[in-house]
Amino acid sequence: MKKERTTSQKEAILEYLKSVKNHPSAQAIYSVIKKKLPRISLGTVYRNLKSLEKNHKIQEIKAQESHYDGDNSCHAHFICQKCNCIFDIFDLCKKCSVLNKRETKAGKITRFQINLYGKCKKCAK
Repeated sequence: MKKERTTSQKEAILEYLKSVKNHPSAQAIYSVIKKKLPRISLGTVYRNLKSLEKNHKIQEIKAQESHYDGDNSCHAHFICQKCNCIFDIFDLCKKCSVLNKRETKAGKITRFQINLYGKCKKCAK
């Protein structure tokens, strides 16, 4: 298998995603990275995000538009269907015996992505 090369753009994107707790869109990532690397294009950001996701360095969260998470620990996401905010849900996955064992009758679990949808507390008021 061909090893992916690490570029300054890819490193900057990954470093940024690991430093934030929110789940930015590609456009938001581009706006931040462009300040550090003025010659970067939006296309380059998209290509690098796809590569990082393919190599399991980040998670793509498919909501109304894709958002990205630099935290690859075992957790789910709650996506508000009204305001589109994305929240990390850690406790749900810690309590799940299937995810803790990483084993099912169908096979061994290596990765997972769980998205929960509803209205956040702020929008439910």
